[in-house]
Amino acid sequence: MEDIRQKSIVKLNDLIKGIKTAMLTTIDKGVLRSRPMQTQEFDFDGDLWFFTSSNTHKAEEIENDNRVNVSYAAPSVNTYVSVSGTAEIVKDQAKIDEYWNDILKAWFPEGKDSPDLVLLKVSVEQAEYWDSPSSTIVQIAGFVKAMATGERADGGEHEKINL
Repeated sequence: MEDIRQKSIVKLNDLIKGIKTAMLTTIDKGVLRSRPMQTQEFDFDGDLWFFTSSNTHKAEEIENDNRVNVSYAAPSVNTYVSVSGTAEIVKDQAKIDEYWNDILKAWFPEGKDSPDLVLLKVSVEQAEYWDSPSSTIVQIAGFVKAMATGERADGGEHEKINL
């Protein structure tokens, strides 16, 4: 069972590595709300980490309902990933130091010592991905062939993963 989990983690890491921005969706009184979040440079191990402020709507929403979705899209390489899990606000200075990048000073001018600086940890439970590494020309040719033959186009690799 651990081997399957590890293979799933490696696959997700390969898919999301290098995608700079993700869309985080929270639940606000029954309504879904999404916003962009900067992906941290690290090897995915089953948890996603984002910097945020402790006094934001998303922090409040997570306190009320910690179910979240994080979506990644890299249209230039035809890769799309939807991750579901639970979130928590974490104040861990060692992790903040580990993941800190000076570009974050744009949002946290006081740096790593900003009093409201926290991490948002998403413990991944499930993921679904669509990965079609073919070039656009190959995809168009596949769509044209499918239309001409009446057969379904090959959309690439699509799988659901449980962690």
